[in-house]
Amino acid sequence: MSQLLESQSYKVSALKDGDAALTAIQNQLFDLIVLDVDLPGVDGFSILSAVRSKTKTPVIMLTAYGAEEHRIRGLRSGADDYVTKPCSFTELSLRIEAVLRRTDPQSHPSQLKTYRYEEIELDRSEHKVVLHLANRHSTIEMTPIQFQLLWTLATNHGFTQSKPFLYQTVLQREFSPYDRSLDMHMSRVRKRLIAEGLDPLRIQTVHGKGYLLK
Repeated sequence: MSQLLESQSYKVSALKDGDAALTAIQNQLFDLIVLDVDLPGVDGFSILSAVRSKTKTPVIMLTAYGAEEHRIRGLRSGADDYVTKPCSFTELSLRIEAVLRRTDPQSHPSQLKTYRYEEIELDRSEHKVVLHLANRHSTIEMTPIQFQLLWTLATNHGFTQSKPFLYQTVLQREFSPYDRSLDMHMSRVRKRLIAEGLDPLRIQTVHGKGYLLK
């Protein structure tokens, strides 16, 4: 989970038990806390109580228990959301975005309708890409999957996006090393951009990891 969140450009502090979590909460500021109920030492509900006694930091409870009483207890204790394991990373990521939206509408690029990174301008409503080159502007219309793939790379530029993360967020399914569909879509995105004049070195394959927009 930490690796996938970091691939989305979140800065993550992963703590192994309740005592370590309490210490971190007392000494650091966080934009959001994902809090497992079943922690060694101090349990998640006790940590939630400690958080709420001193801060309004949003908290998402994460637990293997599906019982309604656990969910109600968490929400009544001040949790902003409650996710039951097992859950897909896509679901957790969307829950995180939703909570951050409520606390800070500008906190995540998913709220943007357009985005520009250097010469690449993206229009999310029309799945349209405009390349602003030195001598001309080129407009490219992409399929929804191709556009979402480029959008994810652009809004996380400079960071390698792992294949498991891209499968979850773009293709909406679990990663399989035998499934080459992501590579196929990436190849088509590259070819279309390069044909319109983008430097071939801008989108890179990071061997054994994923893709990167420089």
